[in-house]
Amino acid sequence: MDDLNREQKRQLRKMGALDEDGKATRAPRQQLKKDQRVGALQYLREVREEMRKVAWPKRPEVTRYSIVVIITVVFYTALVGGFDYLFGQVSEWFYRPS
Repeated sequence: MDDLNREQKRQLRKMGALDEDGKATRAPRQQLKKDQRVGALQYLREVREEMRKVAWPKRPEVTRYSIVVIITVVFYTALVGGFDYLFGQVSEWFYRPS
């Protein structure tokens, strides 16, 4: 634990992983009681609520990013293919029987 800086130790103390002396402790695992668990429908409702909070990108933004990705993939594929061809030609030149 000596290799941690002050901020890391502070965070670990806050989480309950270190005691006040700086020694590692095990925080007791929180067990959910039967009445705290939710059913499948409640879970799906909560998931739907959380998904509504997500900032989904607009169609033009997705299109722009997709074009950038496709162009990048094509460029690097051509680059690797070109190097493969070039090194293949060079290796043929080296290993050509005389």
